[in-house]
Amino acid sequence: MSLSGLITALATPFRADGSLDIDGWQRLLRLQLEGGVHGVVVAGSTGEASTLSDDEYDQLLASAVAQVAGRLPVLAGTGLSGTARTIAQTRRAAAAGATHALVVTPPYVRPTQAGLIAHYRAVADQGGLPVVLYNVPGRTGCDMLPETVAELAQHPNIVGIKEAVGEAGRVQALLALRAPGFVVLSGDDGTASRSIQAGMEGLISVGSNALPGAYRRLCDLAAAHDPAADSWDARLQPFHDFCGVESNPIPVKALLRRIGIGHDLRLPLLPLSAAHQPAAEQLAGDIAALEALSSH
Repeated sequence: MSLSGLITALATPFRADGSLDIDGWQRLLRLQLEGGVHGVVVAGSTGEASTLSDDEYDQLLASAVAQVAGRLPVLAGTGLSGTARTIAQTRRAAAAGATHALVVTPPYVRPTQAGLIAHYRAVADQGGLPVVLYNVPGRTGCDMLPETVAELAQHPNIVGIKEAVGEAGRVQALLALRAPGFVVLSGDDGTASRSIQAGMEGLISVGSNALPGAYRRLCDLAAAHDPAADSWDARLQPFHDFCGVESNPIPVKALLRRIGIGHDLRLPLLPLSAAHQPAAEQLAGDIAALEALSSH
């Protein structure tokens, strides 16, 4: 299954008592399918994966696989700090029906570039799923450099990268690695339009949880080099900005709550602070109109 276009990094809805909200999860999945997304990520960083039990992980993934029913790629977040545990989690995701593993650079341990190569090769060899690399140094403390990606892209089971560094030089270095078996995806909503126009195949998005149609339209316009891409990106800029005012997924979950999906986060994350609540109210009021304009 090819990876391109808009892929939503799904938030995980919880009930007011902190338990998993499977009804909310299924509503969120329906929203994405109706909005025309090209894939979903289950239990990534936006999904608060580090707070999920193994049973919850399995339940979320099985539910997503069943609801998507083979129509779209289902990427499972499987990256952990240790290689053996990452391999085990990748095998777990494969058993649950995921189509790909989204494997973040090992958080906290800060391996060398050679260590990253050995880590990803082991996961690709032993995990049982096609691997999408994920570089987000602001969260992990580890930056996977383009020359490292170039080595890993030669592995037949490493099929792409989600790159959250949106700086133009980084984008160009990675675009040089594109090949029929290796895609380059943006992991940053705010620079995605520019990156896709430069040649990236798509976006793994946070904001599309609440606005799947609007972000699908952004990706479509950018991929087509439509002159309207920049103006549509400007319309979404307040959402790009808002989703970064506090640690992800705090802001986007505030928007989802206002459209009736989910309640709280799990510690150590707290709900959106009072200072940002008025912005959440205002933006939530704009969602329906933007989605209506984006209907496919």
